[in-house]
Amino acid sequence: MDEVWTVDGAPVASGAVGETLRSRVQAGQRETWLSSSAGRALAFVTNTDRAMVMLLTAPGDAGEHAVDLAATGSSDGFVLSNGQDDEYPDADTVPLDEALRIAAHIVAKGTWPPDARWVADR
Repeated sequence: MDEVWTVDGAPVASGAVGETLRSRVQAGQRETWLSSSAGRALAFVTNTDRAMVMLLTAPGDAGEHAVDLAATGSSDGFVLSNGQDDEYPDADTVPLDEALRIAAHIVAKGTWPPDARWVADR
């Protein structure tokens, strides 16, 4: 059986992930959690320029996150649903379009894109 991903309990197809995430960001929702039928979670938090993309295998897992090792500095404005405003090193986030591509690939294939850089936080 294929892994099914949902946002707020509604199934989301891999081809609609980018549109779904972009729509949520435009509506002011900078944090989105996608849940899979296999118990995994995909976190997407953005400041509208860059995004933190994390893949967790189960509740309590420290997970893995996309990185941009060439980036320098840091960015703030990563607003969580509880109102917390985080700042991350740019090396621990990726440009928004790349984040959308990564999220869509994970939903479609279940893995990081072969050309994406990521690190395990476990």
